[in-house]
Amino acid sequence: MQAKIKTADLEKWAEYLINHSLGGVNKEDVVMVKGEHICWPLMSVLQDKIIQAGAVCDINITAPDNDRGKVFGASMGKYGSPEQIKRAPEWQRKRYEEFNKFIEVLGVEDPNLFKGQKEELAQEIMRVDEELKNLRLSKKWCITLFPTQGFADMEGLSLEEYTDIVVGASLVDPSNLDELEEDLAILFDSEDTVTLETHCPHTNRDLKLTMNIKDRLAVKCTGTRNFPDGEVYTSPDARTVEGEIFVDLPVFQGGKVIQGIYLKFEGGKIINYKADKGHDALQKIIETDDGSHRLGEVALGMNTGMKKVLMHPLFVEKVGGTAHIAIGASYPTAFTNDPESEAGQKLIDELTEKGVYNTSAQHVDIVTDFRPGGSGRAVYIGETKLEIENDIWVVPKD
Repeated sequence: MQAKIKTADLEKWAEYLINHSLGGVNKEDVVMVKGEHICWPLMSVLQDKIIQAGAVCDINITAPDNDRGKVFGASMGKYGSPEQIKRAPEWQRKRYEEFNKFIEVLGVEDPNLFKGQKEELAQEIMRVDEELKNLRLSKKWCITLFPTQGFADMEGLSLEEYTDIVVGASLVDPSNLDELEEDLAILFDSEDTVTLETHCPHTNRDLKLTMNIKDRLAVKCTGTRNFPDGEVYTSPDARTVEGEIFVDLPVFQGGKVIQGIYLKFEGGKIINYKADKGHDALQKIIETDDGSHRLGEVALGMNTGMKKVLMHPLFVEKVGGTAHIAIGASYPTAFTNDPESEAGQKLIDELTEKGVYNTSAQHVDIVTDFRPGGSGRAVYIGETKLEIENDIWVVPKD
């Protein structure tokens, strides 16, 4: 069943993605628009607007069994071999080299099609796909979520209810996010540590996770990458993460829901982990490579319009009053203002060699709720304990 969305809403949504997220397009641009065919209503409007602006639009329709259009889909993960996966067609890389701007429309017709892959093959697909992922991240890019029956079923909602939530959040003007996130960004930039205190209901213990963010840059997310948006993030020194954390909110990854995650870190590395639901999916993520045993991000959700917590990571990580960490790769923008420059690349290479900057085929956000009723207890940036007002994080005034 196809989501019913008004043409005017699709037009406004597409305009935000093109003009706000990408900063506009012109006749010199080649813009890839990628997604499953179920997302065609929005993809079609995007294509029209890109072509009307004089640019070239490369429509990339991905197979329904291919989670986010990787080099191969679930069939290869079930029946293939590492040797076959390493023979990924060269044209895929060349296609990614051609575009300079990228819009991914996330939306799955049937999440069950991603299931049943062999762990070692799924991890090999991730490793081979990393080159394409890095190519995409080196361009101007943004992602958004299109409502589908498959995702609505996962959330336990009707398609109509789910569509109202997703489209409603995607039509909110992002222009106020910059000012809303400024105080947090200033605090991140001025302090050396982040501490997350959570409560594990199974052991009735309070847990503490600490990390060093000295000399890191805070990044305000205002709709230029993810849409809808609303978070402030940075990447810690991956060597410094210590302690334990319980993550309570469910997240959808690779066709499965993961919830009730416990992680223990020593020397920056995950040495123990489990999940109440989807443990095998969590294991697949963490055991992908060495970098997937470490953290690449710490962030605070700042979107005031997401009252309903959805499991999709694009939404759950943005909810005001939540905090998330990411298993896997660091963000270069947390280390340098110009990661594509020669100096920026040199710095990243140096920090990677030292282990400060984390590299991995994975980057998976997992989210803890610090609002009343959640497992979160407190967030400290340096010695400052943050507060929650009107469902968003605020820096307390002296």
